Amino acid sequence: MSIITATLGYPRIGKRREVKKALESFWRNELPSEELLQIVQEVEEASWTKQAETGIEQIGIGDATLYDQILDWSVRLGLIPARFQQFSGKERYFAMARGKDGVPALEMTKWFDTNYHYLVPEITADITPIADFSDFIGIVKRGLTQLGEKAVPIIISPLTLLQLSRLEGVNFEDILNQLLPLYCELLQELKALGVKTVQIHDPILVLSHSSQLKAHFQKVYTELGQTGLNINLVTYFDDLGDNYPWVMELPVNTISLDFTRGNNLNLLQKYGFPSDKILGAGVIDGRNIWRIRPQSVISLLEIIQTFTNKLSVQPSSSLQFVPYDAALEVKLPEPLHNVLSFAEQKLEEVVILGKTLTGENTQTELALIEQKWDEFAQFSPVNQGIKTKLEKLTPGDFQRSLSYTSRIAQQISLPPLPTTTIGSFPQTSEVRKLRSQYKRGDISPEDYQKAMEAEIAKCIKIQEEIGLDVLVHGEFERTDMVEYFGQQLDGFAFTQQGWVQSYGSRYVRPPIIFGDVVRTAPMTVQEYQFAQSLTEKPVKGMLTGPVTILNWSFPRSDISRQEQAYQIAIAIQEEVTDLEKAGAKMIQVDEPAFREGLPLKQEKWSDYLSWAVDAFRLATASVQPQTQIHTHMCYSEFGDIIQDIERLDADVISIENSRSNNRTLEEVAEGGYSHQIGNGVYDIHSPVIPTVEQLTQQLKTGISTLPLEQIWVNPDCGLKTRRWEEVIPSLKNMVEATRKVREEIDLSTHHQNL
Repeated sequence: MSIITATLGYPRIGKRREVKKALESFWRNELPSEELLQIVQEVEEASWTKQAETGIEQIGIGDATLYDQILDWSVRLGLIPARFQQFSGKERYFAMARGKDGVPALEMTKWFDTNYHYLVPEITADITPIADFSDFIGIVKRGLTQLGEKAVPIIISPLTLLQLSRLEGVNFEDILNQLLPLYCELLQELKALGVKTVQIHDPILVLSHSSQLKAHFQKVYTELGQTGLNINLVTYFDDLGDNYPWVMELPVNTISLDFTRGNNLNLLQKYGFPSDKILGAGVIDGRNIWRIRPQSVISLLEIIQTFTNKLSVQPSSSLQFVPYDAALEVKLPEPLHNVLSFAEQKLEEVVILGKTLTGENTQTELALIEQKWDEFAQFSPVNQGIKTKLEKLTPGDFQRSLSYTSRIAQQISLPPLPTTTIGSFPQTSEVRKLRSQYKRGDISPEDYQKAMEAEIAKCIKIQEEIGLDVLVHGEFERTDMVEYFGQQLDGFAFTQQGWVQSYGSRYVRPPIIFGDVVRTAPMTVQEYQFAQSLTEKPVKGMLTGPVTILNWSFPRSDISRQEQAYQIAIAIQEEVTDLEKAGAKMIQVDEPAFREGLPLKQEKWSDYLSWAVDAFRLATASVQPQTQIHTHMCYSEFGDIIQDIERLDADVISIENSRSNNRTLEEVAEGGYSHQIGNGVYDIHSPVIPTVEQLTQQLKTGISTLPLEQIWVNPDCGLKTRRWEEVIPSLKNMVEATRKVREEIDLSTHHQNL
């Protein structure tokens, strides 16, 4: 039996968020480009060192990035849309990522079913792919110098790249035929450097529709295999499904499968595994933070071993989806801390499993892990109260008392095209400093509350001066839209250094759900009441929905996601009830991660959509008809689930639309969505201030797509990451554009009535 250990990628943000700090300093013109690149290289090389020291035998390299790995491959392959050709170098790269004045950025959407966002390549007929792999070759040279033959370059497959792209006026096969020689050229260069093995990541193979590309896969891997390199075909996030038999026949040396999601084990048992290939067994969950259960994972590996004598023990995916090191978390309860496994601990788990399979005595280490799980079970007992509430749920708990058409007339009256924002306003350095001081105990709770109220008052005043119709309190007290609620709910734990990348320099610290979720006190009522006391205009109560809280946390592994979602929904329902009692006429329950949780295979969608919709309805259905429920979703395709989104029964949904070139709005209209919609009229992820003319055109596009009475006007997402210097003029322009369009509508109506 041949056993090796391997990794498929690693966190690339730095243990102390060094890349974020450097990147944002570079954008502020405070750090030269050379120093930015040096910091990224140091972080990358430190990760290689850690993997090698732990004992990993094949180390994936080349996945470090300044912003996004898909953007990197787009640039390397010369897939540069015409609007970016006027720029060069880093200016072009970041223009594609973040936009420039009058030049919109590439569309951003979720990487499969993760909370990572990638930049969608745009490929049009005027683009001729031209390869420049110099940066990647430089990375590989450094990797070979440091790691020798342990260095295994990571390459995004041309098929996955194209399937995730927007092709406009371009034939898929034609562009593939242009890209394939460039990939072969790259592999030849790598071979000349002394590289023996490459990982080619093809996650689209787990999608059902990829079976239609069978001939293309056969062609691509036949040609790539002729370069003479050993190819590890890497798949993850689900099983191969019906693709399994023909994928096993592809001319590659290794096939990596995810054994933590989907049913690859059943497929292995049904079809077997080729005797001439290495099986990459992804048995360590690369997307959750729990230690292995030794007996379970070793039993799994023993079954896998009966089908192959060539095995690579490895994580199920890149470790970019988990934090760096659980040892940094010195404030967590010990029983919980002892069952956490971040990237560095997962490396240790890979190595110990490899040693176990090769016959080394690891019984003491494995028994210690099992003991820690036993101690954790004592630490986190079942909460019978929430169990009883779930058992007593009836169909009426999931249903508003009146239909949308019956209740909408009872809700607050607003002008046509009502203007609002998504919820958050700039988190300035002063706000962050206040939070840090409060967290350290440097200021009292009373002084902290006064400081937050001062920020709320400032925000309300600014919104009134701008002329928005519906206001928000600004969410200054919230570090993160999920973390804030989890910190006030039983069953959640929080890290200090548990950062993972969401996109670019935007990192999050996902909460850990370790026990039953219970709300013990109001969470947002005080801030809402204070904000509403400052204005006659309606202020929205702002909450995060149960599905998003679940999907943006590290969930429990011992109960279903549905049960966890319902527990969170009951907590949010209790908060909704208290907000309504406090006078809130509008309550927004955001669900930006709703679509993100969809299973990758469409045949599995119905079960998820059933309980996800019900979780939202459970959280919101108890309000009176006159209380208006809002929600928000962003950076996802909605067309194929629009009927399910309507079943949420929210009165108003705000959507990202500006960065998708109005495609999202068109999908909503084509799906026959009948409730009100906030048309996201400008891209908040770009520092560019939209002009009145641009916003006017965006509004007119919305009116031409949907009935006027359905449309709200708002930015496409929260304003937390922007500066006041960008936010105020952008919102002023948005309100001015709305005023102009309203006047045109009034004038048009007047002429029609003459």
